Amino acid sequence: MKSINNLLIEPTHKTPRIDLNHLNGEILLRGISIPENAAKVYEPVLNWVKDYILNARPVTNLRLNLDYFNTSTSIWISKIIKVLTSVSKPDYLVMVHLYIPLEEYDNLKELDDLSDLFYPVRNVFNTKSSCVGLKLHATDDNSEVVKDALLLMQADKLTE
Repeated sequence: MKSINNLLIEPTHKTPRIDLNHLNGEILLRGISIPENAAKVYEPVLNWVKDYILNARPVTNLRLNLDYFNTSTSIWISKIIKVLTSVSKPDYLVMVHLYIPLEEYDNLKELDDLSDLFYPVRNVFNTKSSCVGLKLHATDDNSEVVKDALLLMQADKLTE
């Protein structure tokens, strides 16, 4: 089986820190993502994820801790999630962690709000049979997690 190396890409003023760790199944995107050429940034990530799922860990954590991201980034994140959720082992779990400001978190009172917030990838969840979860983390002004909620997605249902 092909050996897969971890990948670390340091942030710039327009791109996030990207930390892909095969050993512990952690995939982190942190910072701002407004690249002029999103393919240049995210194609290596997508290729890494394609290799990773061939020998994925039982639990994979995709941590999206992006302060701001553009539309092209959301398209690439959707592609990444689509590949991650194609793991064919039913007892494997892909957890998507979404970090949002506390004020935004507190305003999520209806399911439609969450659906709108997570629009770029919600359809990906609806078409996969693998076990996929979504966990929201509310962060304060210092980027510290102060609240969280675990939301599970199955087919076209979202449950708390």
